[in-house]
Amino acid sequence: MATHTATVRWERGDKPFELATYNRDHQWDFGSGETLNASAAPSYKGNPDFVDPEQAFVASLSSCHMLTFLALAANKGVIVNSYVDKAEGELGKNDDGRMAMIKVVLRPQIQYEGDAPDADTLEKLHERAHKACFIANSVTTEVVVE
Repeated sequence: MATHTATVRWERGDKPFELATYNRDHQWDFGSGETLNASAAPSYKGNPDFVDPEQAFVASLSSCHMLTFLALAANKGVIVNSYVDKAEGELGKNDDGRMAMIKVVLRPQIQYEGDAPDADTLEKLHERAHKACFIANSVTTEVVVE
């Protein structure tokens, strides 16, 4: 099995450490030279120019589904030229009454080499991709492919 790491760095900076004003900006370092600026969601006093954890969660589900779908399509001989997903996550209360990402909707727009697969084949590819996606298998969030 594989281990995946990320280092999250935050510093207070020159702002007072008070609920209304403390700095929410931080960095995600993935050890590959790639560092990403992150913050809280704007509704939680975060920086709207940086990615927030909820966006990253949606992107992670979308990316995992896409990569799994592409592997399955390639294995089946379906040639994909492009894949764009404008995914959307819904933050709300879960069954325990706690705030959670309760639903993520994936909306892949896929361009194929030649004819697109028929609707049944496409549905089965997405079902298999969802069942095999490591991230989807790790969460209780409802994931829907439209």
